[in-house]
Amino acid sequence: MRMLRRLLLVSCGAVAAIALLALGYVGLACALMLWHAASAPGTDAPPQAQQVPAWVLSNGVHTDLVFPIRGHGVDWSEVFPPSDLAAPLPPEAQFIAIGWGDREFYLHTPTWADLTVERAWGAALGRNPALLHVTYLRRAELAAAHRLPLSEAQYARLRTHVVSALPEAKARAVTGAHYSAFDAFYEARGRYSLWFTCNQWTGTALRSAGVAMPP
Repeated sequence: MRMLRRLLLVSCGAVAAIALLALGYVGLACALMLWHAASAPGTDAPPQAQQVPAWVLSNGVHTDLVFPIRGHGVDWSEVFPPSDLAAPLPPEAQFIAIGWGDREFYLHTPTWADLTVERAWGAALGRNPALLHVTYLRRAELAAAHRLPLSEAQYARLRTHVVSALPEAKARAVTGAHYSAFDAFYEARGRYSLWFTCNQWTGTALRSAGVAMPP
């Protein structure tokens, strides 16, 4: 009985420690999210220069950067060819969403029902390489997106950041990997972890362009 009680106490202590760590992580993330955000000196664009339409699209857990497919000196269809999609690109697709994340999580967790403890831990501990997920969108799909005020110079820096995530600055599609007819996955630099998540990648991209972002 003593051994059983001791085992139960150790198990309960381990569960409590994990719960406290999880709460602490979420609490720290929320605190940093509310931290005062200031853009880097000299990177703010005057209101009249904020002409490039761009957005951040969120599903509540993950964020993507969204840009017009073409315009303001950038043609994303040349970086991420529509030929990599599972179906021909429809003419009403006007925008492109770009997100970064854990390879195993991206490829094997298209819905939350597919989530496993092993995949979650693998992503949290940084065990796997990363991918970029690229989706071509219609305007109606941006209804809940957050509009970004960008200058053309800021937009150019964002493009540089996105392309720098590609090995050798070249898009190499993962063959046969799709969530829908109009998306594709590409090999990417870096590793997802608790300390550098998909949303931190988005934040880093925006900070590189001079957009004010909290830690």
